[in-house]
Amino acid sequence: MTDTLTHDHATAARRHRQAAAEARRLKTLNAIFELRAFIALGVLIVVFSLLSDSFLTVDNLITMTKHVAINAVLALGMLLVILKGGIDLSVGSIVGLSGVVAGELLQGVHLGSFGVIAYPPVWAVVVLCIAVGTLVGTVNGILVTRFNVAPFIATLGMLYVARGAALLISNGATYPDLAGDPATGNTGFGWIGSGRPLGLPVAIWIMIILAAAVALLLRSTPFGRWLYATGGNERATELTGVPVRRVKTVVYMVSGACAAMAGVIIASELTSAAPQAGDSYELNAIAAVVIGGAALSGGRGNVRGTLVGAFVIGFLADGLVILGVSTFWQIFIKGTVIVVAVILDQSQQRFQRRRATVSAVAVATTDGAAGAAAEEPAEAGGPREADDPADAPAKTT
Repeated sequence: MTDTLTHDHATAARRHRQAAAEARRLKTLNAIFELRAFIALGVLIVVFSLLSDSFLTVDNLITMTKHVAINAVLALGMLLVILKGGIDLSVGSIVGLSGVVAGELLQGVHLGSFGVIAYPPVWAVVVLCIAVGTLVGTVNGILVTRFNVAPFIATLGMLYVARGAALLISNGATYPDLAGDPATGNTGFGWIGSGRPLGLPVAIWIMIILAAAVALLLRSTPFGRWLYATGGNERATELTGVPVRRVKTVVYMVSGACAAMAGVIIASELTSAAPQAGDSYELNAIAAVVIGGAALSGGRGNVRGTLVGAFVIGFLADGLVILGVSTFWQIFIKGTVIVVAVILDQSQQRFQRRRATVSAVAVATTDGAAGAAAEEPAEAGGPREADDPADAPAKTT
């Protein structure tokens, strides 16, 4: 009996060691997956620095970060949508629509009944543009929550609606000069795209402030906890009393507002607005979020990873331009990066499921080994059932 128990104990211990080794290996692989955005960004910086002397200059880094900021603003709104397990394909069209609205307002609003043209101040133009983006996001949220339309279909439809609205408002034309006129009091719009408070472009400051606000929202508010819970298990979260519909609607509203802000930045930087602006920007935003480690199924992701993902997309695009790579190859490479990002996301989810299984096996084998160790001394040295209790005093004497 003792030999059998010793053998069982050794077998359980061996299995425990194997499970622990497998758990450590999967933990290392999972850490690599979690850091994939940082690794990719580091590789890009090293490669482009070796291929071009102008890549790592201070001026170029500021310029590239300014370009990154536009995608980061979009990606931060997209992060909230993806965290709850949705998708927003309309953000690129909202970029174009908000720019057209800004152009229309800065050109003057004809008040036919009064026979005058009103020129709203720049701050009012920005607020109204963001309100338009928020309105489109609200419609997305209502379609998803009230009419149970799949997020992909709802936002795809709004992609065309927003783009069509931009074309109708502008009649397909471009607003060429948005600098404003001192006589009308609507000057200063260009400062949003070209201003440099404290030496950094306004777009970068907007990215920093928005990233801090979203991080605070996710970490320190009940809404952030509701959002992660909704993305993890929507039905269970709803049963706990969380207003799931409201959470869904709000994230689409925020995504629309962020897209509108990006459109305002672009129109201000170019001092012109075109209804075609923002074309395919939704893909850049989705790619940045996924590269940053968020799960398309929802419930996993953070601001830090999303920002790094936006830098990966931005630095890749600008680095290819600096190297003189063809536009066609740039599109091809960007599409490849998106596909690889999704593949890595799926691989990470498989590794996490495998790691959870191995961890459970390791715990089970640990309990088995402990049980075998506890039983062995009792069988080896304890009183046996065949012994006569009356013999005990005799043996003692």
